[in-house]
Amino acid sequence: MASSTGNPSQVCGSYDDAEETEFWQQIEVHQKDAARLPSLEEARTLADCSSTAMLSTISQRYSGSPFGSLVLYATDDDGCPILAISSLSPHTKDLEVNSKCSMLIARDAMDIRDPSVAVIGEAETVSDEDRAGVRATYLKKYPDAFWVDFGDFRLVRVIPRKVRFFAGAGSRINPGEFTWEEYKATTVDPIAPFTTPIAGHMNRDHAEQTKEIVESSVGVKIDYAKILQVDRLGFTVEAARKGTPLKLRVPFPRSAENRKDVKNLIVEMLQGPTSS
Repeated sequence: MASSTGNPSQVCGSYDDAEETEFWQQIEVHQKDAARLPSLEEARTLADCSSTAMLSTISQRYSGSPFGSLVLYATDDDGCPILAISSLSPHTKDLEVNSKCSMLIARDAMDIRDPSVAVIGEAETVSDEDRAGVRATYLKKYPDAFWVDFGDFRLVRVIPRKVRFFAGAGSRINPGEFTWEEYKATTVDPIAPFTTPIAGHMNRDHAEQTKEIVESSVGVKIDYAKILQVDRLGFTVEAARKGTPLKLRVPFPRSAENRKDVKNLIVEMLQGPTSS
């Protein structure tokens, strides 16, 4: 029988350690089995839904060393990134000499645990014949991009040769490398493009319900939950435990058929399992 004269702080410390261990073990078990998009589809979806990338070119100024520039881009129907670049920019001068380049696209550049995609290929200036269509694609994503018509700007398409997907540091999901043929044959997840309105509505008007869903799904108590990303198989949240931030994947009970169906799934998750 334990002595009642033991150090209370040591007893509490042991309890807290056990509780903490149990919490992280539960997280690990849940996240290991949480449904996610296949790596190839995740890569295509991430590239399509993002807007900024680190463009690396072979530098003329710095003796062939890689040179990185932060750029805006859109994607065409084949998944090729489209850039509007100025002839005054160092990366444009690099591409004029050597068209080989790569683009690193990260879901969250501040978190190396998040997925990222590297598009390795060659840049080509869009022809006069194709310019109108490519310009329309770029302006659909950036309606206020008046600079596309400046005289020193040109539209460039990056033709992928390889696409590499990284699940994130510490992830048990293996990275994947794909050919352009595989990449362009893959469709973008149908729900992911609606992440902004879905997440905005839930985070603004239903934060407590989101927290309730996460706690029920994962089986742990958290401080809060904020939706970051949504796709047909579930959503990713930013959460915290005792002030320590973490990101969690929360799967839907089934695949969402469309944007409207996401609402149905959220209602189902709030109601919990029903007996037959």
